[in-house]
Amino acid sequence: MVSAAGALTFTHGSIPSVVGMEASSKNTTFSGRSGTRRTGLEARLVARPEGLPSPGHFEITEVPVPDPAPGQVVVRNMFMSLDPGMLMLIAGESGLPMPRYQVGEVMPGDAIGEVLASADPSLGEGDLVMHRLGWREYAVAQAGLFRRVDRNAYPTPSAYLGFGLVAYAGLMVAAELRPGDTVFVSSAAGATGSMAGQIARLKGAARVIGSAGSRDKVDYVTGKLGFDAAFDYHDGPVTDRLREAAPEGIDVYFDNVGGEQLRAAIEVMNPHGRIAVCGALNRQSKAGPDEGPGDLLSVLGKRLTIRGFTVGNHLEHAAEFGARFRTWLREGAIVYDETRG
Repeated sequence: MVSAAGALTFTHGSIPSVVGMEASSKNTTFSGRSGTRRTGLEARLVARPEGLPSPGHFEITEVPVPDPAPGQVVVRNMFMSLDPGMLMLIAGESGLPMPRYQVGEVMPGDAIGEVLASADPSLGEGDLVMHRLGWREYAVAQAGLFRRVDRNAYPTPSAYLGFGLVAYAGLMVAAELRPGDTVFVSSAAGATGSMAGQIARLKGAARVIGSAGSRDKVDYVTGKLGFDAAFDYHDGPVTDRLREAAPEGIDVYFDNVGGEQLRAAIEVMNPHGRIAVCGALNRQSKAGPDEGPGDLLSVLGKRLTIRGFTVGNHLEHAAEFGARFRTWLREGAIVYDETRG
């Protein structure tokens, strides 16, 4: 299930968890064309939460949208990405390879939209573009901050905001996936985990196992996504559930969670196993530190590799993944679901 993009109207008074854009501005032309002024909405962080955020930590503000200055373009956002890692940026966590969100400012993030007005020859009206200017209805900036993409590449433009490249880089680069591996994916029903399990299967994994947080999600993972086995991590010790699903051990762990599931993976992992650390949902859902991998003696004894990664360090694989992803979609080899709220 991909939750990178949604279709919820951007309205005053609340901040949606998954956001798609419908035009809500009062005027439809720029000041330079008719004398009227277009306005748009943007989401700002107004307070840092302790634990999970609530609507009161954000505000929706209506602001004027200027005409593009020379070298600039105006883009109306269609979809904006809501990433799990944003929780830590909202909370102001340190030690992350990206800047924290600033109180009182618009929250950055991936978005895709259409150029409405251009004062730069590199982009024209109607072009579909991606950018990192985030949670706003209209983005006005230098043309170099936008990347034109193919409007016809995917059934919906929101597919550009999916987490497939994250999963692909984590498996192929960080975890060095090999044909015949047994792969365990935590948060397997989520945006990244759902892609990671399917890509592992398509790239030759012998067995793919997932964990999820409910029976419905377990059924989704095994029934629709094609995982060989899955379990609800609430159903007893994770180590026991993982051993039942992988009696011969695991070779790769795609970690979206940390905590108990990371420790269980280390316990069940075969010698020379590889762990790709993609997320820390266990840490993000608490207002305190994660217990971490526990006793590292098993890591030493089994000669395991634990490697953290971010997709920004592996953008050279974007074209390769995009070509594969489009082929898999066309052939019906991969399930791509979106959550639109």
